[in-house]
Amino acid sequence: MPIRCEIVSQDRSLFEGDVDIVVIPGTDGEMGILPNHAPLLSTIRMGIVRVRRAGEEQLFTITGGLVEVQPTIVTILADAAENVEEIDIARAEDAKRKAEQRLKEGVPADSEAYLAAEAALHRSTLRLDMARRYGRTRKRPLETRSSE
Repeated sequence: MPIRCEIVSQDRSLFEGDVDIVVIPGTDGEMGILPNHAPLLSTIRMGIVRVRRAGEEQLFTITGGLVEVQPTIVTILADAAENVEEIDIARAEDAKRKAEQRLKEGVPADSEAYLAAEAALHRSTLRLDMARRYGRTRKRPLETRSSE
């Protein structure tokens, strides 16, 4: 019996479907959500959401948000999210360069500009790491991936 999963960011719905397991980067550690999970409401941190269905896995970068778990549905409300297969590496590299440049400009460490640049650097680094690591090859069967 599967569990329904919905991943929604501020600007669009990224995923909706029945899955076998959802792995979420919770603020206190990774959470694996299976069908009939106990109800739960939690914040989530920046990281990767893994959705597995019928021996295939899809990955989504997420920059934080909330997750609501009910026995038959997992709803992820993300601050920002993106399917790893859709990441534009050139755009992420440009964002990383710009964030690094802003941090080098000597902005006071306690200012909003510094915090925004630091967050942009973390987001772009996550996106680049995941795109380079998983890219457009994630729809292969799990058995093949585990031997890499």
